[in-house]
Amino acid sequence: MDPSGKIERPGKIVCVGRNYADHAAEMGNVLPERPLLFLKPPSSVIGDGENIVLPPDSEQVEHEGEIGVVIGRRLCRISPAEAPDGIAGITCVNDVTARDLQRTDSQWTRAKGFDTFCPVGPRVVPLTGEDDWRALEVICRVNGEVRQHGRAKEMHFGIPEIVAYISRIMTLEPGDLIATGTPAGVGPLRAGDMVEVEIPQVGILSNPVVAGENI
Repeated sequence: MDPSGKIERPGKIVCVGRNYADHAAEMGNVLPERPLLFLKPPSSVIGDGENIVLPPDSEQVEHEGEIGVVIGRRLCRISPAEAPDGIAGITCVNDVTARDLQRTDSQWTRAKGFDTFCPVGPRVVPLTGEDDWRALEVICRVNGEVRQHGRAKEMHFGIPEIVAYISRIMTLEPGDLIATGTPAGVGPLRAGDMVEVEIPQVGILSNPVVAGENI
């Protein structure tokens, strides 16, 4: 994050799957016993206003609006109580997913990793208190219609627990991004759509959807 609050490309993007009970249920899955982690490549990041490109490899690309956590300092094997001091701020994330590829592959790298599949922005807003994360909410709209609405207090694993858990596996560096999971209501994106992810304290991340070229 630069001094203006603008997003910079993170060194790594760590995502949490099935972190809302309603989303796990809609996908036919049970809640995990510990945070279910996967990675998205930094090359998938785009900013506010940039195009989400639908790859010809997939026939079912879906939105996943999420609360993003930007790391502010080096964190290694910390406790949940230490996590808030290591967070630079909160931002909007769209964990765009090729759902058909996610179902056919034994792991999620291809489904989650296409270029433009990680819109982030429009800015990073610092947390101002230890419990502020519980009041966060995320809303996802497609063409103005609300598709998803979730609250951080509904997460299966809370933000401090997630940050601490990840730090015990891999060192988190300043600028790293954690996508904390998506609530129920994921759905398809079509060329011509406008998808928005809003966190009221942060703003609205807006991205047009376009068809990719078949090379």
